[in-house]
Amino acid sequence: MSRLSTNQLCLAYGSRQIVLELNLHVPDGLITALVGANGSGKSTILKSMARILNPVQGGVYLDGKLIHRQPTKEVAKQLAILPQNPTSPEGLTVRELVSFGRYPHQKGFGNLSSEDNRMIEWALQATGMTMFSGRPVDQLSGGQRQRAWIAMALAQGTEVLLLDEPTTFLDMAHQMEVMTLLEKLNREQKRTIIMVVHDLNHASRYAHHLVALKDGTVLYEGQPEVVMTSRMLREVFNIDADVIPDPRTGAPLCLPYGLAEEEGATQDAIIGGSSLSEEREDRVQALA
Repeated sequence: MSRLSTNQLCLAYGSRQIVLELNLHVPDGLITALVGANGSGKSTILKSMARILNPVQGGVYLDGKLIHRQPTKEVAKQLAILPQNPTSPEGLTVRELVSFGRYPHQKGFGNLSSEDNRMIEWALQATGMTMFSGRPVDQLSGGQRQRAWIAMALAQGTEVLLLDEPTTFLDMAHQMEVMTLLEKLNREQKRTIIMVVHDLNHASRYAHHLVALKDGTVLYEGQPEVVMTSRMLREVFNIDADVIPDPRTGAPLCLPYGLAEEEGATQDAIIGGSSLSEEREDRVQALA
C-alpha cells in the first residue's frame, strides 16, 4: 500500500530534463532510501514530492490526489520535509525552531494552543532535545542541530517525513546519531520516511526499501538484499565493489575497490562481479 506515489512524473530545470516519466510507489510505514550518483535526480524528486518543485508533466499523488493541486497548509499537515543544510536565524532557540512546525495547524494570529505546546514538547522529547530547548540553534553541535530540525518536522504531526541527505557534513558519530533516531521513529511510530542518502552502507543498513536512480530513471528498486549488488553499483555508480553481509546486522555491505572500466572491456568482469551478489541472493532466498 502507498499513500505517496508518482505517475509519469517529468521534472526539469528550465530546458534541462532531470526526471522522465517516473512511476514510483513509496511503501507506507517503511524507510525508503533514494540512492544514485550526483545529478541522478534524487533531490529533485524529493522536492517535487514535497510540493517545492512543480512537474512538467505527470504528477505526485498523496492519498490519490494530485499534491500540487492541494492547498499548501493541507499538504503540510500530511508530510514534512527537512531540506539539505537548513539554516535558522541567529539566536533562534531550539524550542522556537520546533514551534515553527506547528504553523500549518495555527489559526488567527498564530498563538500556540495547548495542543501545539503538547506536540512541541513531545517532539523535543522524542528527539532527545528537551534539555537543549532554550539553547540557540547556532550553538549546537552538528548532530544536535540535525535533531532539532527533525524535531521541528515531527512537531508538524505528519505521518510522512522527507529528508534530503540528513547526515551531510556530519562526522561518523553524529551520522549514526541521526540515522539511529530515524530508525527509532520508524520502528516505534511507524512513520513513513523517504530520504536521499549518499552513504550506501547507511542506506542498506537503515532502509527497508531502496530506489537506485540514474539520469532520473529508476534502474533498481526493492529490498536492500536484492538491490545492493555488484552489478547495480557498476551500472549506477560506475564503481567495482564487493558486496558482503554485514557481520553484525546481516545487511549488504558495499566494499568498493576501484572504478569500473569501459563496458566493452569488462564483460567478463561484469559476469564475475555479479557472482558474489548472486550467491548472497541465493542465501537470502534460502533463509526466506
